[in-house]
Amino acid sequence: MRSEAEGAVPEEEQAVTSEQDHSDGGKGKKQGSFWKELPILIGVALVLALVIKAFAVQAFYIPSGSMENTLQIGDRVLVNKIVYHTRDIERGDIVVFNGLDSWDPETNVQEPSNPVGKVLRAIGGAFGVAPNEKDYIKRVIGIPGDQVKCCDAKGRVTVNGVPLNENSYLFTDPVTRERNKPSNDPFEVTVQPGQLWVMGDHRELSYDSRSHRGDPGGGTIPVSRVIGRAFVIVWPLNRIDTLPIPKTYEQPALHAASAVLPATPIALGLAGAVPITYLHRRLRRRR
Repeated sequence: MRSEAEGAVPEEEQAVTSEQDHSDGGKGKKQGSFWKELPILIGVALVLALVIKAFAVQAFYIPSGSMENTLQIGDRVLVNKIVYHTRDIERGDIVVFNGLDSWDPETNVQEPSNPVGKVLRAIGGAFGVAPNEKDYIKRVIGIPGDQVKCCDAKGRVTVNGVPLNENSYLFTDPVTRERNKPSNDPFEVTVQPGQLWVMGDHRELSYDSRSHRGDPGGGTIPVSRVIGRAFVIVWPLNRIDTLPIPKTYEQPALHAASAVLPATPIALGLAGAVPITYLHRRLRRRR
């Protein structure tokens, strides 16, 4: 007959056994809880991403070579959708704008035929991993009131009579090292209020404002159609870079010229108002 002492499990061993059982059970619960929470976490992440995309920053896929060498086909850029609520659009900005019912697509992207493909395409477009044929990306050359012309005696684009040095961003052939001319076709335009004159950096390939001069607006695009400013390349990893405004747009003469333009109509109005006011007073006195 076994004694109580022989059949008993030491108290310390009992405690250890109990802890291990509790630990194993807790680990199982944690793993099960993680897999239950994972779909919720993914859903929250997607909602947050869509909210950020709608109001703050959106990724865009580059489907064409119209902005080479600055942007390559397949690049992904981030677009700041808030910046133009705090400042005006500036010359030299790279902007993404919607061309729906305005410009014809530069690239024709085949629409998926099945519902699953359409959903995946919509998600891809939302996160900048699929092209969107209705959105365009170009560089702003002229803002409202600007007189944009090409070309001067040296073949340069001028804005309000100030020549632009575009060598830093115009397309350069990687083999021949030949650089695009600022424009093969001459043009001259005065940008109307609420409009922008935009051009691609690959001037020989870009279907930009120059190619739409016969459209309403004379090739310019509405400021209201601008989605935001592209400020950084985020993919592929070997091309991560910022997209600053080129130094040629910082010329003091360019800003001085634009400061004079808005005042000109006012000055003309005042010049015309003086004789009219004088005649009106003379007529009142005679009465």
